[in-house]
Amino acid sequence: MLNKELFLNENLFEISVEKIPTRDGYGDALLELGEKNKDIVVLTADLADSTRVEKFRTKYPDRFFDCGVAEQNMISVAAGLGVNGKRVFTSSYATFSPGKNWETIRTTVAYNEADVKIAGHHAGLMTAQDGATHQATEDIALTRVIPLMKVLSPCDYWESIKVTKKAGEEYGPFYLRFTREKTPVITTERTPFVMGENYKYWVGKSPQCVIFATGYILYYALIAANTLKQLGIEVDVVNVSSIKPMNIDTIVKYVKGINKVVCAEDHQIAGGMGSLISEILSQYEPSRIEFVGLKDNFGESGTAEELIKKFEIDDIGIIKSVKKLLEK
Repeated sequence: MLNKELFLNENLFEISVEKIPTRDGYGDALLELGEKNKDIVVLTADLADSTRVEKFRTKYPDRFFDCGVAEQNMISVAAGLGVNGKRVFTSSYATFSPGKNWETIRTTVAYNEADVKIAGHHAGLMTAQDGATHQATEDIALTRVIPLMKVLSPCDYWESIKVTKKAGEEYGPFYLRFTREKTPVITTERTPFVMGENYKYWVGKSPQCVIFATGYILYYALIAANTLKQLGIEVDVVNVSSIKPMNIDTIVKYVKGINKVVCAEDHQIAGGMGSLISEILSQYEPSRIEFVGLKDNFGESGTAEELIKKFEIDDIGIIKSVKKLLEK
């Protein structure tokens, strides 16, 4: 059942569940941060509307810079501002930033410990009709290997607000991952978020498997858990919004004694959230693991629903992986 202690959306399993893009939470949080801190600066690469920083530009024009279609230059400018007293948010598509920008981010931002927050928008297959070239499915892998870089992957609108605010309150490099399409609102204003911690959103009775999910895929994991319960299969579901840092002790505690794990994400299996979970468990709590995500292949054009179904990263794919583990 849903963890009542986390004040989750009570209408989550309704057909009419509210849906809001996670990028909207980013834009709304920036307005609040800008009001509280005059050193907050926002940059974009000709994508103010798409990345939801248009409102910030309107309210704080002196602290907004459009760098044009020049993503690497945007990061270099941000790094300069970030080592000179400004707290900088850069906003672009994730395929371009961190994708196109990776070396510039590594060298000018992370190596110099610049106070720069990199918002990667339109991540994953949810970018849908834009096709494989614009579907960032490698960005978690790219950013989590960079020293000093914190990586946060919110599950919905409210958590997007919280991770953006957290990045705006702390010094140093961050990567924040957002999607374009509307996705179900899972949490509420009251749902806790602590960077480094990952919470159990669904609690099973004598669980037979633990499902770790990040981003909007958490919704499908919860739908899967509800369906599995009706089939007599109990599971736990953990929201992995804090990819780096991550409380290793908590992850081990969730898995201990169960040792059957499914990791689900809209990302390549290689190097993603699931890879990180497997790295941890291989050292501290060896377990059998199934991975739900892209299996060394690019996305393609289509609607978000079509792609999620085709690549089996929906509730059906998650249920299939749970059953596979239990049948072994």
